[in-house]
Amino acid sequence: MLATFVDGTPEFDAALRRLESRGESDFARAEPVVREILDAVRREGDEAVQRYNERFGRRAPHLVVRDYPGAAALARLSPDVHDAMVLAATRVRAFHQHERDVGFRYDEAGVTLGMRVLPVSRAGVYAPGGKARYPSSVIMSAVPAQVAGVPEIILATPLAGDASDDVIYAAAHLSGVSAIVDAGGAQAIAALAYGTKSVPQVDKIVGPGNLYVACAKRLVFGAVDIDGIAGPSEIVVVADDEADPRIVAADLLSQAEHDEAAYPLLVCSSDLMASAVRRELELQLSTLPRAAIARAALANGATLVAPTNDRMGAVADRLAGEHLALHVADPETMLTRVRRAGAAFVGASTPEAAGDYLAGPSHVLPTGGAVRFGSPLGVYDFVTRTSIIRYSPEALAKHQKAICAFARVEGLEAHARAVEVRLTRPADKTP
Repeated sequence: MLATFVDGTPEFDAALRRLESRGESDFARAEPVVREILDAVRREGDEAVQRYNERFGRRAPHLVVRDYPGAAALARLSPDVHDAMVLAATRVRAFHQHERDVGFRYDEAGVTLGMRVLPVSRAGVYAPGGKARYPSSVIMSAVPAQVAGVPEIILATPLAGDASDDVIYAAAHLSGVSAIVDAGGAQAIAALAYGTKSVPQVDKIVGPGNLYVACAKRLVFGAVDIDGIAGPSEIVVVADDEADPRIVAADLLSQAEHDEAAYPLLVCSSDLMASAVRRELELQLSTLPRAAIARAALANGATLVAPTNDRMGAVADRLAGEHLALHVADPETMLTRVRRAGAAFVGASTPEAAGDYLAGPSHVLPTGGAVRFGSPLGVYDFVTRTSIIRYSPEALAKHQKAICAFARVEGLEAHARAVEVRLTRPADKTP
């Protein structure tokens, strides 16, 4: 159950410091295994991928599936699931259309400056398997790439080889996925990063995964770009004394049921609210199918009691949560106090689950406090930018003195001469 800490005590400060550093992963434990896998896939290609597939799960009969039955799988789904997935893909696509950047150009006294924005040539999307299937992660990762105009989107996910794959095939179809790599873990990341005979090398890898996937993404960065290092899911719920403890508890459990390593965090205004939420958690856990997982996750989290709106906002800001749920009388004002959050759910009628599945913004978000420097996955993650610079001779002459002064103060004479040679006519040669 959530441990409670009250503002102004040494225990509160210690708990807050511990929670601020929750993003530190034990990569030292995973790295030797991951390095072995990356090296083997780089040397042996498909054979190594299949060998590790077999060691960690199931050997895929066809490592890469280009003609996957997406449309047929979508048609086979129950009407409710079919309609939900179509609506989700439509809404996610509509939201991310607003992120498209066409670049710009402008002229100033003979100097043309601008930015060219183009999609990467090929993107890799990783979707976890194992404890659960996540078609929502396929949609939330691949649709922004599709909106960006990426010509080829490769999905890596361990397939089950049975009817349960239909939701993955359908999500891939709705998201513009070009091919599916039937592999998971570090071997899938290696195949995407380095390329094999069957798996094309991508320019960027996105999507969440376990410790070994996160470690592999960290190690292949440089060969390819990545979206970030995903850790366990987390939520920061801010609740004043007017909040409904039932809804607060439900929001905390919606993240706690993801994984034993998840972080459900409550910032509330009084011991009274903390106690009411604790009672509701016990009540709701008694009928929750994944109660054992949720209870383990609750042990990671904490209730931090802060007596004023200013203090609650300051504490939530320091926690820098992946998800921020605001159960307060004036949620818009509280949002201005919490500058750092991956996705903000404003008001008691806005469940985090809406963001997970249907609202529109991608649910792929920074975790472990990484929202201090990171952002939700978006179209901007799948493009490259080229600076455009063009000088007229007259404009270069105007800037010659300043450019050359900079070059020479840095000891780079050739830089200065590269300007001067353009502005100095060669001496006439007399026969």
